[in-house]
Amino acid sequence: GLQVQSSRPRGLGGRLPCVYYIHGGGYIRGTHAISSPRVYQWISSRPCVYVSVDYRLAPETPFPGPLEDCYAGLRWLHQHADELGVDNARIGVNGISAGGGLAAGLSLLVRDRGEFSLAFQALECPMIDDRQCTPSSQQDGLPIWSKADNEFGWRAYLGSLYGSADLPYVAAPARATDLSGLPPSYLAVGTVDGFRDDVIDYATRLSQAGVPTDLRVYAGAPHGLQIAVETSLADRWASDLEMWLAQQMFH
Repeated sequence: GLQVQSSRPRGLGGRLPCVYYIHGGGYIRGTHAISSPRVYQWISSRPCVYVSVDYRLAPETPFPGPLEDCYAGLRWLHQHADELGVDNARIGVNGISAGGGLAAGLSLLVRDRGEFSLAFQALECPMIDDRQCTPSSQQDGLPIWSKADNEFGWRAYLGSLYGSADLPYVAAPARATDLSGLPPSYLAVGTVDGFRDDVIDYATRLSQAGVPTDLRVYAGAPHGLQIAVETSLADRWASDLEMWLAQQMFH
């Protein structure tokens, strides 16, 4: 299912930009209601449309089910852009954690299928590499989303494909060797996050592939910092993302 919210000011005509949001939860839990409260509030106060998708969860529905759900929702959004007042050229995707992994996979899938396009991708601490071979992924004592949690999430999502050498890269976007043709990208991660090295490497390779890429690495930030709305570090995380989204949607 999709949740659609429009924040069109009274009297404002024309088409609005749209954020297509994919929630986190390790591929195994969560609903469209899980978001960064501050960023959601910011989006809700701007002339734009906010759409969040409830994809099916693993292990009951492993890959490619959740990703195809996200793609189907995005196709529906493009097909109904007229009635929603959405500008097709300004639809971008935002995801957190597993939602960031799905957002990255969705961007690759959109590029490969060529049915429509995305204006941007904003990936917050995305879960993108099933191989778990980086130093950060092997850290012990992580406060949120331990390496054991990570392995469980990937096993649930990939099912019988877990550990496969020829896993489709849309399932684990860090495996993609060609990142050209992707939309402008924003990636954010904390230093106390098992995904740190994956995200930094992905951002580097996006930039090397010619994709306009912004990377933010927050010292001392754990996974899921966005939920801690009362901290100054979470405020900075949100502010940086808000500024980048504004550049993409309202330039």
